[in-house]
Parts: sequence; structure tokens; C-alpha cells
Amino acid sequence: MKHTVVVQNIEVHIIISALDNDFISLTDMVKAKDGDFFISDWLRNRNTVEFLGIWESIHNPNFNYGEFAIIKSQTGLNSYKLSVKDWVEKTKAVGIKASAGRYGGTYAHKDIAFEFGMWISPKFKIYLIKEFQRLKLQESERLATGWDIKRLLAKINYRIHTDAIKHNLIPNQVTQSQIKAIYTSEADLLNVALFGKTAQQWRTENPKQKGNMRDYADVAQLVCLANLESLNAEWIRNNLSAPERLRKLNQVAIYQMEAITNSASIKELPNKV
Repeated sequence: MKHTVVVQNIEVHIIISALDNDFISLTDMVKAKDGDFFISDWLRNRNTVEFLGIWESIHNPNFNYGEFAIIKSQTGLNSYKLSVKDWVEKTKAVGIKASAGRYGGTYAHKDIAFEFGMWISPKFKIYLIKEFQRLKLQESERLATGWDIKRLLAKINYRIHTDAIKHNLIPNQVTQSQIKAIYTSEADLLNVALFGKTAQQWRTENPKQKGNMRDYADVAQLVCLANLESLNAEWIRNNLSAPERLRKLNQVAIYQMEAITNSASIKELPNKV
């Protein structure tokens, strides 16, 4: 998701990722530098190349160390020039990338962008970090609010589901253990439809895990589960048999999981609750 912050009167575009793989526009940042200064000038510096090599060695398993060694041996020479395109193509670097379109330009991972900020000025770097942290806090609060709403909706769906079981499947004059067994069987109906196994089967396969399989579900599965609960409640009220409901729930689960996992919106949410 693209955002814009203002650092010492300079608009800087930032791409925020749910995986904390955030990128900042070096093209915007360089506008704050006094005089003629280009990103390629920064890349020519030996300290810069060494820093980028260390960063890539930690984060990039496909980094081309052979090409890196050649580049490193030539940095600092007056005749040597290195562009972002050359750096990326030769070393297969992932920390810097060129982006086309409305907010196009050269972007770098936040670790690298902060290092580049020092070349602009120490003051600029400090204000950039401050604005970046403020943006991340706002994004975190936004996501937290969204999850509060999702959890509330999940609770409402759960209540609708259990009420349908209570009023349509539980006969009069039964014991608490019998009631619990009915609720458990209906919960497992959803488990099998979505996860392909019952709660007991999951516990048998994962004896060292605490909680239940729903505690380890990802965002897409939790959204789908809430939808299945509403559908199952409606089908219970319509007197559909358990086998028929399981068949229909499984069909819906397959369709919805494909649709949800391909949704751009779901990719902006954290993977776990």
C-alpha cells in the first residue's frame, strides 16, 4: 500500500507491506540534497557497496557474490560508474528496485533507505525515521481496528450458529454432556468442510501444539469460517441433514477460499490474528 510522508518539506513515497518489507523512494529523498547529487553517485562509494553487499547476503539467498566481488573491486575509481539497473541485474539484488507508473522511481528497502538518508543529511535521516515510525503506528492502529470489527462479526456469527443448533437440533430433556456432544459435532462439521479434519484428528496429529486448529488458522480461513457458520445456521433452520450440509459447506469453502486468497484486500491484513 502506497503512502506519502513529508520530510523537511519533501514528499516521500513509501510502500508499506504487511510482511514488514517496506520500501522508500530514493528518487524523492534525493530532492532534499543540496546541489547536484544522483543515486549513482552514492552507489559508486565503496562503503555503500559494502553495506549493500552485507544487506543482500543476509536477506537474499540468490545474491550473486561473484558479480558483487567484481563491482566491489572497481568502486571508488574515477572512471567507474554504477547505475541501479546495473547493480540489480548483475547481482540479482532485491533491496533496491525501480518502479514504473505514477509513483515510479528508485525504491529501496527501509534499511537501505535510512542509510541513504545519511548521505542526504543526518537531520533528514532522523526526520525520515520519525515520519516512517509515525506512519507505521497509524497503519498498525488501522489494522487493529479492522481486526476488532472482524472479531466482533465472528462472535456474532458464532452466536447465530449456536442459537440455530440450540433451537433446531437439541431436543428437550437432555443432559449437558449430550448438549455438548451436539455442539461439538456441529463444530466438527465446519472443521471437516474447511480444514478437512475433526478437532480430535488435529490434536492427534499435533500433540505438542496448544489450543485447537482454529487458533492456527490464517486470515483467509477465519473469514471463510465466519461465512460457513452463517450458512450452516440457515441450513439447520431449513432442516437440511448433516451429510447434505457438509457437502454444501465443503463446496462453499472451496469456492470462497479461492476467492479470498486471491483478494488484494486480504493480502493487506496480517496473516495471523
